[in-house]
Amino acid sequence: MIVDSHVYCFVSPDEPAGHPTADAHLREVQVFHALHHQPAWRVRDRAPSDAGRLLAPTPENRLRPADGVNFRVDRERHRLTWTLDGEDHTKQIYPPNLHDVAFGPGSCIAEMDYAGVDVALMHVDRALGMDVAYLADCIRRYPGRLYSMAPVDEAAIPDDPGRVIGELHDAIRVHGLHAIKFIPEYAYRAGHRSWVDGPFRAFWDAATTLEVPIFFTLGASPGSPDEGTGFLAELDVLRRWMERYPDAVVILTHGFPYRAFLDGDRLTLPDRVWEPFANPRLHLEVSFPVRLGDVFDYPYREVWPTLEAMLRRVGADNLLWGTDMPFQNRFCTYRQSRRWIETCGLLEPDELAAVMGGTAARLLRLGDQPQG
Repeated sequence: MIVDSHVYCFVSPDEPAGHPTADAHLREVQVFHALHHQPAWRVRDRAPSDAGRLLAPTPENRLRPADGVNFRVDRERHRLTWTLDGEDHTKQIYPPNLHDVAFGPGSCIAEMDYAGVDVALMHVDRALGMDVAYLADCIRRYPGRLYSMAPVDEAAIPDDPGRVIGELHDAIRVHGLHAIKFIPEYAYRAGHRSWVDGPFRAFWDAATTLEVPIFFTLGASPGSPDEGTGFLAELDVLRRWMERYPDAVVILTHGFPYRAFLDGDRLTLPDRVWEPFANPRLHLEVSFPVRLGDVFDYPYREVWPTLEAMLRRVGADNLLWGTDMPFQNRFCTYRQSRRWIETCGLLEPDELAAVMGGTAARLLRLGDQPQG
């Protein structure tokens, strides 16, 4: 069984998608564009532009998008566009072949069928939508093929923990979603200094009783001198969290912030990134093309030593293949995102079976689920 542990299904950025209004959703997408590393360019002549950083006003207030830039969906060319000083600018964060800049469950299944992927786990992000009913409908339409994690309103937990806990409970117990996604960055952007202690404690006490895997997307702790140092600080926070909840099944999405550890044409990871994996309940996503596809080309030989280190330091039974589909299509085909691992020659057959589906199937208890 081939399981992609990281895909998305989402509606157009100018639809509500679980936000109070369509405009509220679009403003989240604007901040997403402001912070994303993909380059911006001027539409008129494709000249490089620094206009992307101007979509949010300051690093200190990154939750609030800039006004007066007419940030909008360009449906003809399947991307987001904005206007500064009379010039249109864009970034190609979404792949350019998404009709209406959306990627519905049928499109996801079509890609999976062509690439030979049996099952996929849908991830969530504020910029891509918070609509639990939509995610549940995707699952109902393709039972046994699509699974989903539940979104969390991280920024609202300190002020309204009861609502957030209730929404999460309903997403898992009522709508039948299968995992939890937590992104500390959204709590930090709202001005909260911790996502573990204080008012977050009640949330975690409740969330861990749901007994589903918890996926963390870690960035850098606030005030860190650089992304690498900040990520290591966040790993320390996660270790403390895992000590408090020793029975929780935890997965780090995307792997590591590889761009922070680039050393010329190679990755140099500090030993500290491996230390948390002394906890056997911590798992790691194997996802290189979407993160480094603009730096290294298929078949990504430059990352093979890092994959080898993952096998040695984490173990195949704690590794999950994930692609970030459809965003990985910026750099390679869905088949190639499989084949680079399957043909690199680094994995024994049992290791390959674990990474490409066995680990995810075990964590999601796919053997207990009806197959469509």
